[in-house]
Amino acid sequence: MIYETAPAKINLTLDTLYKRDDGYHEVEMIMTTVDLNDRLTFENRDDGEIIIDVEHNFVPSDHRNLAYKAAKLMQDKYNIKKGVKISLEKSIPISAGLAGGSSDAAATFRGLNELWEINESLEVLSELAAEIGSDIAFCIYGKTALCQGRGEQITHLPKPPSAWVVIAKPDIGVSTPEIYGALDLNEKVEVRTQDCLDAIENNNYELLCQSLGNSLEKVTMKLYPEVEKLKNTMKNSGVDAALMSGSGPTIYGFVQKERQAKQVYNALMGCCHDVYIARLLG
Repeated sequence: MIYETAPAKINLTLDTLYKRDDGYHEVEMIMTTVDLNDRLTFENRDDGEIIIDVEHNFVPSDHRNLAYKAAKLMQDKYNIKKGVKISLEKSIPISAGLAGGSSDAAATFRGLNELWEINESLEVLSELAAEIGSDIAFCIYGKTALCQGRGEQITHLPKPPSAWVVIAKPDIGVSTPEIYGALDLNEKVEVRTQDCLDAIENNNYELLCQSLGNSLEKVTMKLYPEVEKLKNTMKNSGVDAALMSGSGPTIYGFVQKERQAKQVYNALMGCCHDVYIARLLG
């Protein structure tokens, strides 16, 4: 039996550059991990079946699940005759912009690499992961990275400055294709990627807070006004900086003291059910 932890990710920056010939958007984004985790357990089966055991009404347990897709890809790629039971304990909210499904898939690649004694490097697993999802390549490594292309081109970065993170998801789900479909690339949004890189390289918390940016934020807020309302509530509750992660709808805020994090948490509890206090991992 193999155990894996699947941490959530947040975007420190997300810049959409242009529409590619393959239909995807060329992106440049800095992502890092936080200690809000799903947990996965992997057990061999002799019948070749892939079984996803998850107790969550909105998480599929069949071929639509990214962990299932990762296991099937590993089976096919390496001609594995064994099956696997994947027990998935969800803590990361779904359809939240926190890459919960992608992180579960990444944990599956790592877990089965060990369980089935395939023994590939993380670099090879990351290349394989890009076949089924853009964020999964980052999630294979976790930590902090500059991600380019569709998100699969990874440049590793140092750990960001230490901070507490208050994470809040409004009681809605957001479709990533819907948000990208509504994106107007002629409407320029300044995203300070280089400033964010400098903040990380120099361990500068103040500059990090100033350089957070997401070119999808206005798009999501226009379609879902409750996202903007939640961000304003978070800013008014005393965070040093706040941003939407990914295509949303989750908003996160940074503070430096646990006491501040608890105050912000309490202020947000009346706004939505999914509110968490975490630490930057990176």
